[in-house]
Amino acid sequence: MKGVIIAAGYGTRFLPVTKTIPKEMLPLINKPAIEFIIDEFIKSGIKELLIITSRRKKAMEDYFDKEAELETLFKSENNLKKLDAIKAPEADIFFKRQTEMLGTGHAIMQAEAFIGNEPFIVAYPDDLHFGEVPLVKQLVKKYNETGCSVMSSIHNPPQLERYGVLALAQDGLHVTDIVEKPAKGKEPSKEASIGRYLFTPDIFKYLKEGWEKHIEAGNKGEYFHIYALKKLMDKKKVVFQTIEGERLDIGIPSGFLQAIIKYAKKDSELLAVLKEETKDLWSRA
Repeated sequence: MKGVIIAAGYGTRFLPVTKTIPKEMLPLINKPAIEFIIDEFIKSGIKELLIITSRRKKAMEDYFDKEAELETLFKSENNLKKLDAIKAPEADIFFKRQTEMLGTGHAIMQAEAFIGNEPFIVAYPDDLHFGEVPLVKQLVKKYNETGCSVMSSIHNPPQLERYGVLALAQDGLHVTDIVEKPAKGKEPSKEASIGRYLFTPDIFKYLKEGWEKHIEAGNKGEYFHIYALKKLMDKKKVVFQTIEGERLDIGIPSGFLQAIIKYAKKDSELLAVLKEETKDLWSRA
């Protein structure tokens, strides 16, 4: 199975830094956000990855390239720790540019030649997952059990009405619809969709069908994958997986700060700094 990461957006919520630095390259201390997604794929056994980028994202290509100059320096110093820090991920990573920002549905269509006729994972890098079992691995397990496309969800998050909420079949497994930002109290379930999907290859047929309708209607805005996803739902080919572990939304600055803190807490030295620098916050509160 192969993986696709959708990373072509502008990252406007993080301006001005994203004028020149891709949002996906913003670091949690010393590790760019997108590398957490790459690690999730690798730990799930998926090592052929396509990143959909745009003209402004060349820094990602450079980051995942071999760093020959530093490698030579650290070898001469016999600095194994730094050599390990700069080594490239154990995966084949390819890049393709989305030349116009035409939405996620259009971006996924760019991956068809890379994917071929196999199931594949799509990841949106605004969602990070911290947990014992990688999220991608959880989706693969559900696919192996059902043979269906799989949507990931979190159960009953705060402000559920701000999400795309899944409508479920009577069997409690298949997804029949997704309702974007339903009115509070009108949510069809407690399952909120997040940015990991496992798609069967027939999604491409419906993506192209929806794209043609989008163009014929004279639409010039973004085209999303929801049309194609609902076509699969109509054929009872979509199930969901409530995730195990913790999902963090780093698409907004407050969520990014939360992720930095949670990552820092894993390191005893950084945790000590965190405790020292925040101890007076509670007394002032």
